[in-house]
Amino acid sequence: MFTDTKESTINFRDRPCGKCGEYATEEGHDACLGTLHGVMNACCGHGDIEDAYVQFLDGFSISGEDAIIILEVLKKYHK
Repeated sequence: MFTDTKESTINFRDRPCGKCGEYATEEGHDACLGTLHGVMNACCGHGDIEDAYVQFLDGFSISGEDAIIILEVLKKYHK
């Protein structure tokens, strides 16, 4: 649920990211992350570091500030 409107997050594609201001990609990924190899799920936190997470293909997850660091590394080497 979005905290400002109490709307379901099921319509997340209708709202821009609170961090980068961009809308989700066609695949449903956060625009500021794009597609990350070796990652099952990820979220930039949309401006809230504590909400950021990365879940790898083996199920291992990392969150918060550590996830932000991992996301930056993954984005850097994805190019």
